[in-house]
Amino acid sequence: MIEAVAKELAMPKNEVKKIVESLFKISVDKLRGGEKVVISGFGVFSVALSAARIGRNPRTGAAVKIAPRRTVRFRSRIDVDSGDEALGEELEA
Repeated sequence: MIEAVAKELAMPKNEVKKIVESLFKISVDKLRGGEKVVISGFGVFSVALSAARIGRNPRTGAAVKIAPRRTVRFRSRIDVDSGDEALGEELEA
């Protein structure tokens, strides 16, 4: 991804790497804080709580308690089947 962005923007790879890594770090920090991360025209990352449940150990078949946990969800704003260049535009959901 870094190489593609560097080529697209005609920027040095090391500068693009700093930008991309910063973007990911900020996004992770926001998600850990319970905030949504919205990338206009691309999608929304959010945090959801998965409830506690009973699972099965696939090897033994024994019941195992699975603790509740927070997970990251992604909701795409791009219709990958249409082939339209929608990035940068708000799409109607």
